[in-house]
Formats: sequence, structure tokens, C-alpha cells
Amino acid sequence: MSKLTPSLAALAITLVPVLHAAPAHATLNNRSWVSTLNGNDANTCVITAPCQTFQRAHDQTVAGGTVSVLNAGSYGTLAISKAINITNDGSGEAGISSGVSVGIDVTAGSGDIISLRGLVIDGLGSIDGIGIEFFSGSALHIQNCVIRNFAGGNNGAGIVFLPSGNSQLFVSDTIIFNNGANSGANGGINIVPATHGTANVVLDRVQMENNVNGLVVNGQFATGVGAHVILRDSVISANVGNGVWSLTSGGHAPAFVLVERSSLVNNSQNGILANGPGATVLLKESTITRNGAGVSTVNSGQLISYGTNTNNNNIGAEGTATSFLSAF
Repeated sequence: MSKLTPSLAALAITLVPVLHAAPAHATLNNRSWVSTLNGNDANTCVITAPCQTFQRAHDQTVAGGTVSVLNAGSYGTLAISKAINITNDGSGEAGISSGVSVGIDVTAGSGDIISLRGLVIDGLGSIDGIGIEFFSGSALHIQNCVIRNFAGGNNGAGIVFLPSGNSQLFVSDTIIFNNGANSGANGGINIVPATHGTANVVLDRVQMENNVNGLVVNGQFATGVGAHVILRDSVISANVGNGVWSLTSGGHAPAFVLVERSSLVNNSQNGILANGPGATVLLKESTITRNGAGVSTVNSGQLISYGTNTNNNNIGAEGTATSFLSAF
């Protein structure tokens, strides 16, 4: 039997740890943490070594995981590319400030669900800025947030929901103010399905105040099923344009809105405007008062009332429904 020479024996000893060593992999967290007090983006984002920005924490978290806030502060802008929960529960004001463009950009996968809770998203008066811009994903949940000061230019808006697939938006207990360009179909919340996209939207206890327009539902950029929006228990007030604007045109997607138990007050133009064939607003148990005009329908738009609303004391014409439904 042959024997190992000293040089071969040394090589074999050297190779042993290499052959048996496990490959190195980056470990992502189920829950990551951010802090402006002791956070550092060189950290791993665990609670004892938090990160400084939402973006680093997002990148360090598994799909479907959670990013939590340890203390008040500003945590930068955020591009979301997967299912994630960004959560602030009582740690003080957790801010996203963007004086340039978009506060939170969502381009996620077709099955991904994203939630944002307890955030203050401030545009600092940015020109053409957008608070939250959504392009893709299964659903976006926004709860207990403040979105403000995305004003000026041509595209300023609080939330722009632009799905090209079948997506859902849920907003609750949120205030959206001082957003929008000087003119145009933009403002507090813009629902704008793209291509063949479908937008299914529920807005609960949302305040849209002092924007260019309050809520714009626009089917002009799609040819599919379009947008279906439910607005309830909400206030749309003091916008310089329309309170609710349902907008589409021939050959494009429908723009449908149900307004229930809501107040449309002190908007400079119309409390509600339905503009174009396929632009339909259903109105139930709501108040429309002190607007430039109460309700208006143009270009074959429809406003259908359940007959349970208050529409009076507007500055201009009160307007009337195009048809009525029986409450049951």
C-alpha cells in the first residue's frame, strides 16, 4: 500500500475544513426593526441591532414579514417589491419625507399583500410628488396614516393607485390633505386602472381635505373592467376642485363609485361630478352642502340616488340625480 507523502498529507489536512464547511447565506428576518436613535443600515435589523431606514429593513425581511418602528423619527423613502407589513403601533410619529418624488412606491408580485400602518408621509411641498404610488400587487392596506403636502406641478397626489392587473386597495382611519397639482384630475386619492387593470377599492373613515380634488376615479387609461370604489363614513371637504369625480370616456373602462354615509362639504366646484359614459355614482345616506355646486352629470354620466340624502344650501345649483333606487 502506498503512503501519503508529507506534502500530500498537508494538502489533505488543508482541504478537510473546506470540504465540510457549510456555504454562507444571508439570513433574512421574519421581523425587522428601525430606529433613529441607535439604528444603522450596516446592522442586521434585529431588535438589538436595528436599522436606520425602512428601505434597508424591507430588504432585510422575508416576503410576508414585518418591519416595526422603535421610536419616532424620519425613515426615508421606500420602494416595496414584495409582500411586507410596515407597522408603527404607538412609538410616535414615524415619518417618510420626500421633497423629490414618491414617498412609497409599490411594484410587487401578483399575489403579494402589502400593509402600511401608523405612518406620516410628507411631501414637504414637493413638485409632482406622490405620497403612495401603486403599480402592482394583490392588495394594499393603508390604516391610520397621514399623507400630506404632495402639491404642485402636474401630477401631485396623496395616493395614486395604477394597477395593470386585478388589485385591491383598502384605506381606513386616514387623513389626506394638501395634495394635488394646480389643475387636472389629481388630488387626494386617484384611482386610475391602467391597460386592462381592475381596481377594487374600499375607503372607510377617510378624510380628504384641502386637496385639488378629493377622490378621482378615472377609467380613461384602461379598457377592462375598470374601477369599483366604495366610500363610506368619510369626509371630503375644502378641496379646490371636486369632492368626488368619476371620469371616463367612450371605449374606455367604467368608473363606478358608491358613496355611503359620507359628507361632501365646502368643495369649490362640485360635491360630486359624474363625467362620461360609464361614469356612475350611487349615493346613499350622505350630505352634500356648501359646495360650488351640489351634484352634476355631464357627457352621459350617471348619478343614482337611493333617496336618502341631503343635498341643499350649495352655493350654485343643487343638481339632481339622473335616476333613483328604492332603499331596502
